[in-house]
Amino acid sequence: MVDVIAKKRNGGELNAKEIQYFVDGVVNQTIPDYQISAFLMAVYFKDMTSKERLELTMKMMQSGDQLNLTSIPGIKVDKHSTGGVGDKVSLPLAAVVAATGIPVPMISGRGLGHTGGTLDKLEAIPGYQVEISSKEFIKQVAKDKLAIVGATGDIAPADKKIYSLRDVTATVDSIPLIASSIMSKKIASGTDALVIDVKTGAGAFMKSLEDSIELAQALVDIGKGVGLKCMAVISDMNQPLGNKIGNSLEIEESIDILKNKGPQDVRELVLTLGSYMVVLGEKAATFDEAKKMLEKVIADGTALECFRKMIIDQGGDGRVIDDYSIMPQAKFRIDLPARESGVVSKIKADEIGIASMQLGGGRQKASDKLDYSVGIELNKKIGDPISKDDSLLTIYSNSEDIDDVKTLLYDNIEIAKSASAPQMIYQIVD
Repeated sequence: MVDVIAKKRNGGELNAKEIQYFVDGVVNQTIPDYQISAFLMAVYFKDMTSKERLELTMKMMQSGDQLNLTSIPGIKVDKHSTGGVGDKVSLPLAAVVAATGIPVPMISGRGLGHTGGTLDKLEAIPGYQVEISSKEFIKQVAKDKLAIVGATGDIAPADKKIYSLRDVTATVDSIPLIASSIMSKKIASGTDALVIDVKTGAGAFMKSLEDSIELAQALVDIGKGVGLKCMAVISDMNQPLGNKIGNSLEIEESIDILKNKGPQDVRELVLTLGSYMVVLGEKAATFDEAKKMLEKVIADGTALECFRKMIIDQGGDGRVIDDYSIMPQAKFRIDLPARESGVVSKIKADEIGIASMQLGGGRQKASDKLDYSVGIELNKKIGDPISKDDSLLTIYSNSEDIDDVKTLLYDNIEIAKSASAPQMIYQIVD
């Protein structure tokens, strides 16, 4: 292992045998943490070639279980997001795409820090089961065209160990390590096509557009290297996505989108990502044709019924579609008034996410319990005019003693004389 570390530290290109040795040692626990950490830091500073990135991804994918979805008819299409605040897009998106007849076998994760997890949101629905067997998962996707679950089996165990060490060795934002982590799990999940939503901005993993494009290209290159139909969309995360942040609140907003309501930015992203998924799924030849299909299944209620069916089939209470109050509800709704008049010019997404986490809506560490009822509803977004004492946002809390949360929110929302809303979609990488 010393030779492997030294070779990468000196900028050499590792061969397949050396990468296999590293991944095997991680899984079998024959390489100590300090050597894994040294290797990660060497990769952080010296990067990896496209060949190395693909090799690392494949070895990590092969380190665990791989789902075989060939018994499900049609082209299976999935979506992955690099994560953000208020990013509930997977929920309405999966239902909208499945409503066109494309199988969407979605394996999602939980949230940590300021980024909410899809599984956590779904568990705000009474009874919803995110943990089902591989057999049940495949059966449901074949029948309903849709299932959203946690990882079934032991997918990419090498990634679990590497990820935990990246977090404590300041090597999280390394493009080869991010790309291999994401793609090893997505390839192991057995889908035929993948659309990746790479966030950019203050609340994103990648703060600059340049870095976001580089990551998107790395992900797409790995996907194509293994024969996966793959493309990426660079989307905005300078402010929270949508108006609602928090588990129950984000389920409400997701259902609103499927009812042909809800915030415009979420709808735009759902239609953009969904249209590319429909094209990759070969149900439409062009983006515009696909978009019309999606608008139709939203307008006629087909997508909403698809979402209701998934909830019921995974043990959830389908009445949530018509009655949001069956989900956990916060005791207090506290408005945060504007201190001056003007136009909202900044809403720092990551700090708003941290405020929601402090209310109990997110985890600081993996063992933390969530309060599904709490969160924040933005009453104004960037570019919106506001008068002094008007409500900037509403805090959903189970305590009235939240002065620290209010201070954090005031510190991260700015009002100026003028400002314009940021664009939603920056670039397509395919």
